[in-house]
Amino acid sequence: MLRAEAVIPVRMQRVAIVAPREVLRETLVKIAEAGCVEIDRIDEGGPGAPGPAGRRLQRARTEAERAVLSARPPDLDALERAGRTDLLAGEAQMEERLSGTVRHGGVAALAGWCPAAEVRATAERIAGAGGALVPLRAPRGIDPPTMLRSTGTVRRSFTPLIQTYGTVPYADLDPTLPAGVVYVLMFGVMFGDAGHGALLLLAGLLLRLGRPRRLAPLRALWPFVAGAGLAAMLAGVAYGEFFGPTGVLPVLWLNPLDEPVRLLATAIGLGAVLLVLAYGAGTVNRWRENGVASALYAASGIAGSALFLGLAVTAGAVYLGRTGLALSGSAIALVGLFLAGYGLYATTAGGLGGVAQTGVQLFDVVVRMGSNVVSFARLAAFGLTHAALGSIVWEGTTGLAGMGGVALIAAAVVFVVGNALAFALEALIAGVQALRLEFYELFSRLFESQGRPFRPWHLPVQHTEVAQ
Repeated sequence: MLRAEAVIPVRMQRVAIVAPREVLRETLVKIAEAGCVEIDRIDEGGPGAPGPAGRRLQRARTEAERAVLSARPPDLDALERAGRTDLLAGEAQMEERLSGTVRHGGVAALAGWCPAAEVRATAERIAGAGGALVPLRAPRGIDPPTMLRSTGTVRRSFTPLIQTYGTVPYADLDPTLPAGVVYVLMFGVMFGDAGHGALLLLAGLLLRLGRPRRLAPLRALWPFVAGAGLAAMLAGVAYGEFFGPTGVLPVLWLNPLDEPVRLLATAIGLGAVLLVLAYGAGTVNRWRENGVASALYAASGIAGSALFLGLAVTAGAVYLGRTGLALSGSAIALVGLFLAGYGLYATTAGGLGGVAQTGVQLFDVVVRMGSNVVSFARLAAFGLTHAALGSIVWEGTTGLAGMGGVALIAAAVVFVVGNALAFALEALIAGVQALRLEFYELFSRLFESQGRPFRPWHLPVQHTEVAQ
């Protein structure tokens, strides 16, 4: 059973790092070593004047490849003479944090954020240095930073999909898993060929093994690649495609080239279902962000959901000739239109200008709903393109093979090269188009703003002295 914690960002706790002045540095060293606290930095007006370590780092006229923190206050002159820019960089970061301390008598404090589950362990860690980690009430009007959960190989492989779009607001649902599943599903529909999908699945398994070595940094993405390959294989089985219409597989559902209208209707229907789910998630997000009123009147909340469902029911009823159902759908759409109009008007200056602005915005909302649904027709369009390329390659192969002799070698070359080109071209196109549908049609309903990523201060600590 899916737990509630799995669909929301990691819960954050506002904390204060409090320590006597004489042990503040030692306390911060332990904070940096733990790597689970983001310390507030007062740098909105731009970076201030560098401290002693920062000035020495500037004189070195080079950037450290990495920063390392010394467990004890180092001799900065010795670090400069030894060329230890890594330790100078670590000390410069320490100076930046120390510059933001609030001092009262013999006590100093800094504020920040820490994952709620890590507060107790971190407090115990710094207690040995004489410091304390004190939970605070979150200030009004300031959202905590967002940290998405990274448990599970599959979730981690889907995380770049969300990070490419932006940062999930702290109050919103974490869409990592469903977004990844939807992406590979849409990719599979457009890249439907069991042979090509098997190659992609094999590529994912090779990534898992760290092969080739130059792609080892991408190893964490292997479930994403393998999932896309598996989805393409399943779609290929449904289409009867195996490196084109080779006849190796029977058509279990439809042949894209023989039944394009049916494939188009299915693609638009799938898009409508995905939009309904996006509206549902958007409604929950608006509720969690600003309460019931926001969820009720937002174009990405209940108002938009009612308008979309009402228009969908009306269109379906007209197609089927069901007058009563069409009237019901129209009533639902009017309720949604009224709620959305009220919410949009509340954001204007009022008067006739506000009415005109609201009318234009409502027209835009309705038009975008229709265009977003139609946009999912590209699932069928690029599925047809893939099938057409496979058919061309196969016809060329069989045509040459029928001549016999040397033409058989040419047929093999056409089959291999043609499929390689189709694989590369269609993988790129399907990947980009699935991303476009995810971002513009779905994510635009989930998110109305961007969050701020959680950036804990984390540095390796060197406990040995630097030679003089």
